[in-house]
Amino acid sequence: MTFTEPIAPVHPVTRTHHNISFIDNYEWLRDKESAETTAYLEAENAYTAQETAQLKTLEDNIFQEIKSRVKETDMSVPTRLGRYWYYGRMEEGKSYGISARVPVIEDWVPPVVSETGSLPDEEILLDANQLAEGHDFFSLGASTVDDTGRYLAYSTDTEGNERFTLYIKDLETGELLDDVIDNVFYGVTWAGTDYLFYTRVDDAWRSDSVWRHKVGTPASEDVRVFHEEDERFNVGVGSSRSKRFLIIESSSKVTSESWVLELDNPTGEFRVIRPREHNVEYSVSHAVLSGKDAWLIVHNAHGPNFELGWMWTTDTLGSFDDLRVLVPHRDTVRIEGVDAYEHQLVIGYRREAISRAGVMKLDQGNLTEFVELEFPEELYTIEVMGNPEWDAPVLRLAYSSYVTPTRIYDYTVATGELRLLKEQEVLGGYNPDDYVASRVWVTASDGVDIPVSLVHRRDVDLSHPNPTILYGYGSYEISLDPGFSVASLSLMDRGMIFAFAHVRGGGELGRHWYDNGKMLHKRNTFTDFIAVADYLLDHNLTTRDTLVALGGSAGGLLMGAVANLGGDRFKAIEANVPFVDPLTSMLMPELPLTVPEWEEWGNPLADKDVYDYMAGYAPYENIEAKTYPNILALTSINDTRVLYVEPAKWIAQLRATATGGKFLLKTEMAAGHGGVSGRYESWRQTAFEYAWLINQATGKVE
Repeated sequence: MTFTEPIAPVHPVTRTHHNISFIDNYEWLRDKESAETTAYLEAENAYTAQETAQLKTLEDNIFQEIKSRVKETDMSVPTRLGRYWYYGRMEEGKSYGISARVPVIEDWVPPVVSETGSLPDEEILLDANQLAEGHDFFSLGASTVDDTGRYLAYSTDTEGNERFTLYIKDLETGELLDDVIDNVFYGVTWAGTDYLFYTRVDDAWRSDSVWRHKVGTPASEDVRVFHEEDERFNVGVGSSRSKRFLIIESSSKVTSESWVLELDNPTGEFRVIRPREHNVEYSVSHAVLSGKDAWLIVHNAHGPNFELGWMWTTDTLGSFDDLRVLVPHRDTVRIEGVDAYEHQLVIGYRREAISRAGVMKLDQGNLTEFVELEFPEELYTIEVMGNPEWDAPVLRLAYSSYVTPTRIYDYTVATGELRLLKEQEVLGGYNPDDYVASRVWVTASDGVDIPVSLVHRRDVDLSHPNPTILYGYGSYEISLDPGFSVASLSLMDRGMIFAFAHVRGGGELGRHWYDNGKMLHKRNTFTDFIAVADYLLDHNLTTRDTLVALGGSAGGLLMGAVANLGGDRFKAIEANVPFVDPLTSMLMPELPLTVPEWEEWGNPLADKDVYDYMAGYAPYENIEAKTYPNILALTSINDTRVLYVEPAKWIAQLRATATGGKFLLKTEMAAGHGGVSGRYESWRQTAFEYAWLINQATGKVE
């Protein structure tokens, strides 16, 4: 059967705000239960399958390449918690992970990672493959063991809507308790062995409340201990590494507030560290300095890039001026957080568009100086991770770069020794020297320099144009940090350059980089990306017939805006779960995420200037009768972050208006914002996407 290009029926509705009317021909697609909507999405899927059928060999080849490079039976480096070493492992042929543990034998020497992917005498805690049986989609939310090691709390989502069901497993008996709690959000925190704290979301998918559950009692008896009334704010709950305090943080995009409670008094009342102040963000960590309890507080009251101060827990924080300054605010360094241990503090920060970490020894509890951990590569990412123990003498580090597979280290604080525990194994003879990563700086139209990372095979001849993928995001202060990708090798081994545009709206160069790419400065994100494309073209690195663009979610908004503003630079654009109808969404406070997002995009309901500004760049509303690049949009029917209706409307309007370009829509009918679940299914999806991009940039079909 041959499918023709689907033409969406026109059912016009008029939206009027600020005395401005907009006729929306495809808003009817928002009705998820409508047979007409389902029929249209299925028709689009059939058409996309037909139009990409010639890429099946290329897709299969890429899938096999990814699969052949991954060590399918493998395990993580064990992490110590209490009396056990915990780790996750994968088995060949299985899509999901297995959680396991073994008893501690040597205090701080983890068991050696096994070539067989498991350890002798292991105890399997959770097999996600069994939990996923019978479900088209599966996602594990929380998985956390209490300090004694007896109870495991875990949560699952089988719809893709990120609303989880929480279970408690008795690891001594292997049985599930009768405790089952529905509609739980991410994150679960133990308080001893008797109580659990968790969060729930409201109808607008906002985490608005913290609840306390007593083990062994029905969920109907759970107590709501915190409720956030302000619709701009989301809440989360956790515990200090010292296991002395529970901490609730309520935060909007620009304001935050922390509440604390002694963990050994879980039924007590939380108290606020400092009442919220608009446009002031702060977070707290518990430390012990000179034998006394102290709060470490990272805040932006004295500058946008944050400052680290401290005070005794017995003090009252009337003003941030009262804090003792440990690391002052600097214009060139963005402080991102601090972790406290019994014998050291660890600070995470960003300088020169690279994430970094510093360690301060606590000699008898006294404060010294932070010493930066240094690495030889120009572009890399360092993450301090995986040490839940308060008295740990070592720090677990994860290091990677565009060309270096992930390395896991233990860093001994007392001696400075860096011990390699595991390096991600890339099968098939991978040699990092065969690839090269570099950074160039591109000048935007307003004179600002934009960092751009270029990654490719070393033998690529840059004296003439090459097929290139330009990737971007540029929202929420999220940085595109250097990281290794097995899948990207399939692109680069076919002669492609992978370019990452670190545009404004991200966080690579500090808070100002973010502030200048949001709200009424959002256009900078789009024009930065176009400036990077122009640089690649002007420097003969690629051509308009071999340059393709890629972005997802808020990066999908970037793709849609760029298609309108500078689409003639690109042969094709792929947009994953794209936020391409932002004005409509921001005008609907009843939708998931809308009200909290007003501090990212602006509130067009209340402010005509915001309405006009967003109306000027919203991809769906600015489609013109002109030739567009070829566009592939991918979405998921159960996505609660960017509803499927946005890319569906976008593709329908492109088909109705554009005078040139081929437009495809693929909707996963059993998935959420992150796409399909399961590693093999995920690899297959990546192979499909990369096959399309390679074909568009090179014409290859195998």
